Amino acid sequence: MTTRTHHAEIGIFGGTGVYDLEDIQDVTNEWMETPFGEPSAHVRIGTMCGHRVAFLARHGEFHRLLPSDIPYKANIWAMKKLGVRKILSPSAVGSLREDIPPRTMVVPDQYVDRTRHRPDTFFGDGIVAHVALGDPFSEDLRQALLTGAKSLNLPVKDGGTYVCMEGPQFSTRAESKWYRSMGWDVIGMTSLTEARLCREAEIAYASLCMVTDYDAWRESEETVVASEILEVLEDNVKAAREVICAALPHVPEGPLPENDSLASAIVTPLDEVPQETRIRLGPILGRYL
Repeated sequence: MTTRTHHAEIGIFGGTGVYDLEDIQDVTNEWMETPFGEPSAHVRIGTMCGHRVAFLARHGEFHRLLPSDIPYKANIWAMKKLGVRKILSPSAVGSLREDIPPRTMVVPDQYVDRTRHRPDTFFGDGIVAHVALGDPFSEDLRQALLTGAKSLNLPVKDGGTYVCMEGPQFSTRAESKWYRSMGWDVIGMTSLTEARLCREAEIAYASLCMVTDYDAWRESEETVVASEILEVLEDNVKAAREVICAALPHVPEGPLPENDSLASAIVTPLDEVPQETRIRLGPILGRYL
């Protein structure tokens, strides 16, 4: 792998509509090679609102990657290699609640997994680790996002459950009604996979969910149509950029609890891990090897 000279402690994953951040200055574009293939796009490293950040568009430039085709492991491995220890992740979601209308933000604190076809662990191939995921989001980063949104007087909900579905199709009405009956709050297609892998990579993670629609549970309305979502998206993208900028000063400096998530999670004796696996997971396991 190529040695990198540019680093950032804070990473940002851009979701639907957030393919670039105009606020980043003095930008260096890094094309990363990883053992898991190429990331979704080049990583843009620069200064945003006075803070060093690394930005990556999760769906690639021009939104060319389906949610299931995003190279999640490559994206997070690349961030880890660049020194990222904290990730803020804006993403578009549908609402499962009447009181969470489009153009509202949600900073969730829980997940439910409804994915089926995507790899979601770095481990295997001779090494076993079981990280704790009871609280899947970094509370420190959640509070930074909430503080940023509130400082701008934007509508934001503190907490809630994010249902992560496979996609790319939207929900059936029956599915949407079931999710709603379970008391879950928003639905999306990407964030949980990132959160799982970030925890394994000892990266603190929090999501800023931007509501675009009411999913399919409302009988009085047509089901979700992508063109309608795009109409709301422009407003949400502008708000996401503002919130991220306002949140950055509130991201704690130094290590967070999630940055030690492997300390008690690795089961396999490290001297028994195959050399090929040790090399592949070098940025993740480095301090334990």
